[in-house]
This record gives sequence, C-alpha cells and structure tokens, in this order.
Amino acid sequence: MSDFVDRVTVHVKGGDGGNGSAGIKREKYKPLAGPNGGNGGDGGSVVFVAASNANSLLDYRFMPHRAAGSGTMGLGDTKDGSKGDDLILPVPLGTVIFTAKGSQGGPKRPGEQLADLRHEGDRFVAAAGGMGGLGNAALANRTRRAPGFALLGEPGEERDVVLELKSIADVALVGFPSSGKSSLVGAMSSAKPKIADYPFTTLVPNLGVVMASEYRYTIADVPGLIPGASQGKGLGLEFLRHIERTEIIAHVIDCATLEPDRDPISDYRALEHELAQYADQLELPLGAIAIPDRPRVIILNKVDVPEAKELADFVRPEFERLGLRVFAVSTASHEGLKELGFALGEMVVELRAKIAEQERQEEQARVVIKPLEEPARRRRRRDEERGSAYDYEIEREEGRGGEFWFTVTGAKPERWVRQTNFDNDEAVGYLADRLAKLGVEDALRKKGAHPGDTIRIGRGNYAVEFDWDPTIAAGAEMLDGAQLGARGKDLRLEEGETRARRRTNEERRREYHEMMDAKTAVREVMREERRAGHWADPAVDDDRHDEHGLLGRDEDGE
Repeated sequence: MSDFVDRVTVHVKGGDGGNGSAGIKREKYKPLAGPNGGNGGDGGSVVFVAASNANSLLDYRFMPHRAAGSGTMGLGDTKDGSKGDDLILPVPLGTVIFTAKGSQGGPKRPGEQLADLRHEGDRFVAAAGGMGGLGNAALANRTRRAPGFALLGEPGEERDVVLELKSIADVALVGFPSSGKSSLVGAMSSAKPKIADYPFTTLVPNLGVVMASEYRYTIADVPGLIPGASQGKGLGLEFLRHIERTEIIAHVIDCATLEPDRDPISDYRALEHELAQYADQLELPLGAIAIPDRPRVIILNKVDVPEAKELADFVRPEFERLGLRVFAVSTASHEGLKELGFALGEMVVELRAKIAEQERQEEQARVVIKPLEEPARRRRRRDEERGSAYDYEIEREEGRGGEFWFTVTGAKPERWVRQTNFDNDEAVGYLADRLAKLGVEDALRKKGAHPGDTIRIGRGNYAVEFDWDPTIAAGAEMLDGAQLGARGKDLRLEEGETRARRRTNEERRREYHEMMDAKTAVREVMREERRAGHWADPAVDDDRHDEHGLLGRDEDGE
C-alpha cells in the first residue's frame, strides 16, 4: 500500500474564547466596591505551515480532525484568562489549501483557493480562534459603573478544507506508461520506486534527489500519461498537477516499444498536446513560468536494445530541428546518465536564477499597504463604536404556513449575539442597547416590524430567535415593572453611594435643622391630637377593666 497522499480533507476548528468574569470587588464597609471581573482568554488558531521536512499528507488522512486549544475564563481581581495554544500543522512545500465543497457527510472537492504554501515557513490560518469575552471591569463606563454581567467568549472558526499537494521538483519526467521513468529516477538518485513490466506500475509520484558534482536538484516521476489525460482519462488530472511547480519538463520516450502506431515523434506530440490542454486550466502563482514556456528535454530511453539504439539515432535530428536537447540513455547499462545529470543541473541553476529575478520584479510591481499595528481588543471596540447601517442587512422572510420573520445578518450583530448570556436580563438589555446604537431597531421599523414580531439574528448553528421588544432595558427594574434606571444603568452601587460619600459641613447643618424641625412638627401634631381626645396619655391609667391598670389594683398595689 502506498504511503504517498496528495489530497486530503481536513476538518479544522479554532479554540473557543473564554468567558469574561462578572466579579465584584468587596472591601470592609464596602460590600460593593466596584466591578473587577477580568477578560476571557482568546482561543488558539489552527495554522498550516510549509515545512521542508514534510513530504506527504498521510498524517491528515488518518487524523482528519484538528482543533486548537481554547482560552480560559477570566477571574476576579481583573485577572484575564490565558490564551489557548495555537495548533501548528506542518505540510509539504507546494501544498495548496482550498475550501471544501460537497454535501455534508459526502466526499469533498476543492473549491475556492485559500492559500498556496510554496516556500519554507509560509503560513496560513485555516481556523481563527474565538476572541475572549470582556469582563465587567472592561464594560464599566460613566453610565454603567457596575455591570452585573460579562460577555461570553466567541466560538472558534470551524470548517472543512482540502489540502492538495503539488510536488515542487526541479525536473518532471513525463511519458507514456512503462517508458522507464521510475527506472530513470532509481538510476539517477537513491530513490527506490516500484518497478514492474506492466502499465501504470507507478500509482504515486516518485521523488529523487540527484547529486552531480556541484549540482543538486530533485526529479519527479509523474505517473504515466495517455491521450485524454487532461480530460481525466487514466490517472489523468490526479497527477498532472504535479508538473505545475516543476522548472524543467523532460520527455521520457520509449524507443523499444512494440506497440503499433507509436513512434518517438508521435509520442512527443501527444504528450505536448495533453500538457497544452492542461495548461489552459491553470492559474499559476506569482512569478511562475507558464508550462508552454518551460524548457523541454528529450530523453530517448532503452538504447541498450539494438533496435532502440537505431531508432534513437534516426529521430535525434528531427528533435534537434525543433530546438530541443536530446539525450540517449539506458537505465540498464547507465549509458548517457552522467551527461544527462550534468546537463539537467546546469539548466536548473539557470532557471532558478531566472525565476528568482522574475519573482523579485513581480514583488516590486505590487503595491502592499499594511495597516498600523493595533491591539486586537482596542481595534474591535473601535470598530464597534464606529458601526454604521452598512454593517448589516435585514430581510423579511416567510414560511410555507404563512408565518414570517425578520432576519438580521452582519458581522457585528452576529458576533454580539454569540457574546450575550441570555440568562442575564441585564446582558440582554446591553445587547438591545448595542443593536439600537447600531441602528437595527430603526431599520426594523422601516422594514415594517412591530413589537412582538419574530426576529432572527444570524444563520446556521449560532442563530438566535426572539420576539422583538424595543423597550427592553439593560438597567435593573423594580418589582412592579417600573424602570428604575436608564438603559445600561445598574443601581447596585447607586444605593450605597450616599452612605459612602462624605458630606460637607453645609449639608450636615442643613440635614440637622431639617431633622429638628421635623421632630418639633411631630410633637405639635401629637399635642393637638391629645387635646382632641384622639388618643390617651399613657401616664394616666383610667381603664377600670384593665387588671394591670391602676384602677384594678388595691392600695397595696396587689
């Protein structure tokens, strides 16, 4: 069984952000001394990194589910949670990452290209970690000085991606099945490919490293091509992609074939036709040389056979008239392999310099604008404060039964919903404040929404549905339903502020006089009531029926 895998589907998930803390600082004589809940830690991200020591995607076939670490929850005393660890996944050079298209549970196929990891150290964040929720200390402001809630951490990004390996080799050996490509790789390098006397022996590309004096380069044996390979016949497109990153294309032609209607010239033209058809379907990376413009080399193989030697000598002038370099070799006797190795080494060095210069010119022609570095949390809060009506969309949708609802979609509303703890009324009110500030409530009214209508924010697994109540408030409420404070205003500290604040002398004198005047007024009212007979003087015992009274006792008090 082959251990070479060049296309896999991987399910990646970024770590979830930790929840913020809603802690309250408590001191002696100050049971509510202010919020001190810390922020939750950010979740880790899943990152693919191109590494030269990776040569296959086999690990991802056996372990296709990869997840990064989650952040921890914030703590009291404004202690932030720890960040989740990033998951670094090494992939071979030449790995291209695509979105996965296909039905759930079914086979996936490559969709939109996301990244092309061609050089050592190239990185791509496939699944970003969720941001940690803000604690109530970070949510406190001038009007909301003691939030009784914190924001929840955001879930990490989760999706399927397709990894496709396009071998990065200096020389690609192409040819019909059983033309001797694998034998040539084994003869020129230390590779040990499978070799047999039947067609399509090579089911996976074979890579080998060639050392020729000061030259060092890699060669790739692309599995046998047949007419129609560019349309998927035979192994077709499964392995044609492995020549996309090669610098030199070497045609290995079997001069000892006994198949009718085949000769070196027709084989060469048939293969070139397939390469031209495939080249039209490619979108080459920056600085890459188009397949038709890459150098060609003709390798006439199996010249150890007398008839093959005669045929090679006969067709050599015709290939040379096409401007092609021709080498007659034999993997059995090693004839011509030394000259071929040195010639390919010289061509590789020249082409590497040409490609490097072309990439440098392309990079200089590009205009790259990098934003100023800014902490992620500060940037997030700034973006939220600058929210506009263009950050979301509202659609009125109807079901089959005639029911209807309004769907709100947008980065900010959907993120705010994921951060809200719906078990906390104050947190729900804070969400309403944010949506109102963003203009969602006004936009809903313009769309024809009325209080009590069904509103959905977001789509998919994280969508939230509720009945619209535009009067919901974030502040505490009295038992009878009358609102005690404005939206977003928590009065737990407001009640204790009067006791905690030190009064001025003028306030003390005013409060003292008010208290004395109140006592005098109460005494006067009591005297008037006594004169009117509304109540008796407790010092006078005039109740004869009271056995404990003066009239119910004898002279001795018994």
